[in-house]
Amino acid sequence: MPARTCTVSFTGNDGIAHGVEVSASSLYEAAALALAEFRKCELAEVLTGRATKLTVTVKAPATSHELTVAKLEDWLASGGRSPKEQVEKGRLKGLLSS
Repeated sequence: MPARTCTVSFTGNDGIAHGVEVSASSLYEAAALALAEFRKCELAEVLTGRATKLTVTVKAPATSHELTVAKLEDWLASGGRSPKEQVEKGRLKGLLSS
């Protein structure tokens, strides 16, 4: 799937919505890239943890998806269905651990 521009957002425990724009080829890639960016921007402290809902909105065609941080982390921890998916999960795990 080609990369698409997405906005990934969450509402922090302070009640304020936060968002970032990323370019990603999948829902999980968009969520992982955004989570890494939130952590770089020091927004990690307003994330409420694994139960935090991330909303991924694709710009064109306009669609929206929700997943929790727990769902993302569980997906990253699971085995890949293909060698390509395993490589992608490894790349995203590395991004989140830095």
